[in-house]
Formats: sequence, C-alpha cells, structure tokens
Amino acid sequence: MANNYTASDAQNDMNDAAKDVKDAAQDTAKDVKSGINKLADDAKDAWNEATGNTTTDKVKQTAAELADAARERGQEFVGRARSEADRLYREGERRAHEVAEYAGDYYDEMSEMVRRKPAQALGIAAGVGFLVGLILARR
Repeated sequence: MANNYTASDAQNDMNDAAKDVKDAAQDTAKDVKSGINKLADDAKDAWNEATGNTTTDKVKQTAAELADAARERGQEFVGRARSEADRLYREGERRAHEVAEYAGDYYDEMSEMVRRKPAQALGIAAGVGFLVGLILARR
C-alpha cells in the first residue's frame, strides 16, 4: 500500500516540531530563571554567614542589593531567552508553511507526470526501490 503523506501532513509535522522547540526553550528559560534565583539566594545566604553578626547594616544592605541585581539580571536573561524562543517558533512556522506549499506544488506536478507517463513513472519507481533495497541490504 502506498503511504499518502500529504503537504498538510508535512505542515502539521513541522508545526508540531516548532511547538516542541518552543516548549523546550521555555522550559529551559524557566530552569535558568530558577537557577539564577537560587544562586542569588545562596550568594546572599553565604554572604550573611561569612560576615556573621559583625557586619553593619550597610554591608547587609549592599549584599541584598547585589542579590537583587543578580536576580533582575537573571530575569532579563530569561526574558531574552523567551523572546528568542518565540522568534524561532515564528520562523519555524513560516518555513513550515513554505515547505508545505512547495511540497504541495511538487506533489501536484508529480501526480500530473505520472498520469501523463505511467510506464516511465513505474520504471523510475522500480529503479529507486531496487537501489533502496540494495542500500538497506548492505546494512
């Protein structure tokens, strides 16, 4: 039986792949944000432990400001990662539409050629099948 893989199937596969990439990028961005927040909190805690009770309020305030700055910087990177993931998703979606359009055009051309010259199409299919069989048999 012939596999009727259409241009819309290709487009759906490309859309699914693009969504998977977007989801993976967003998950990574969340992991990065979480890691940076934890790092900032750990740095703040380590600073507080290292300085002990002998620190002044100014040193504690500076450490808190540094931790907040690190957290803000991390959130900035998460925002950049998210926007880049969205951009990649949109670009992948655009290219998927292009590929689906080209595949549809080539499918139509191929169908027309097979209708005009069925014997030639059958010969080409047999030759390609034979070559694929040879390649797979060597593995």
